[in-house]
Amino acid sequence: MTIHTDALSNWQGRRAPSLDDITQIAQAALADLPEPFAGLTRDVVVRVEDFPDQDVMTEMGLETPFDILGLYSGSMTPYRETGDMGGTVNMVFLYRRPLLDYWAEYDETLGHLVRHVLIHEIGHHMGLSDEAMHALEEQTD
Repeated sequence: MTIHTDALSNWQGRRAPSLDDITQIAQAALADLPEPFAGLTRDVVVRVEDFPDQDVMTEMGLETPFDILGLYSGSMTPYRETGDMGGTVNMVFLYRRPLLDYWAEYDETLGHLVRHVLIHEIGHHMGLSDEAMHALEEQTD
């Protein structure tokens, strides 16, 4: 088997996407969401970590830290509309290493995967159906 020099030089300087890289992808995905969904996500903070912490692992009953790609933490829309948030910050946690593992296994772009996880994590907590979230994803493709 012959290895072409171009193939080596194309990959020699590249590294796996960092926490900051995933954060930038997530911020761009949030900025591209159509209204009215975008208006509901303006106060959502995105936090990217390599893996979920032990509390999340225990609460979610996960066998390994690779069993979760993202998690929404905060108040749901009905509570936000009444103003009863209790100081809760609405956050989406994205887990870099599980995302990269999933990305390596399936044929989709990292940007699409991050957007998919964001929409689903936020959408479930806003009471959107899977069909509504799928339609939203199609609007942003």
